[in-house]
Amino acid sequence: MMTLRPSSERGQAQLTWLDSRHSFSFGDYYDPRHMGVANLRVINDDRIAPGGGFPMHGHQDMEIVTYVLAGALQHRDSMGNGSVIRPGEVQHMSAGRGVRHSEYNADAAVPVHLLQIWLTPNRLGGEPDYHQRQFCADERRNRLALLVSPDGREGSLPTHQDALLYATLLCAGSSVTHPLIAGHEAYVHLATGRALVNGLELEAGDGVHLVAEEAVRISGSGPDEAQVLLFDLPGPPAPGDAAPRA
Repeated sequence: MMTLRPSSERGQAQLTWLDSRHSFSFGDYYDPRHMGVANLRVINDDRIAPGGGFPMHGHQDMEIVTYVLAGALQHRDSMGNGSVIRPGEVQHMSAGRGVRHSEYNADAAVPVHLLQIWLTPNRLGGEPDYHQRQFCADERRNRLALLVSPDGREGSLPTHQDALLYATLLCAGSSVTHPLIAGHEAYVHLATGRALVNGLELEAGDGVHLVAEEAVRISGSGPDEAQVLLFDLPGPPAPGDAAPRA
């Protein structure tokens, strides 16, 4: 079963320096039909104008992934990290028992376009942590590159959750397939371009939730390269199973 999340129906926050679209309920946008998928809680599609950004603010008990699509994002945090994140770079910050950070457009002339993703952790009150890595285009082109995993396999960034995050770049006619183990579900977010997901046409900003599918097949379908994120997520416990502990 597949459920489309159209780009045009996402929540929106508009400031002088920020245009943000929310796939799931966030901030002042609340829709009980869209509260996340499994342990995937937030996908915010942010465009930050030159000179704009989020001042120092706090997070707790959340796994935060930042994926830059265009421009450059300046990050600073209370753990002492300071970096600029550019296209193809992925940042993972485990907020744990508490961390503060700021995010600003690092370019004086060009907007920065990014996806910020939140996953709920599998345990609370852990030690804050930070990782960042460049995933070059060749690692993602016409193949699924593993960006985030619970054990850091294949050079991915480790996270405190049973979730796998992949990215791919697909030209028209190119395809990738990801099998799903029994009981797992998937969420696909199309960041740029056009693509088919198990035959369903997606445009930039669209998402699709897949349940009880054996595999996810993604194909590029437009003139421009499609940039796609795929989340492999644990489904709800089967009847009679013990609920997972936080």
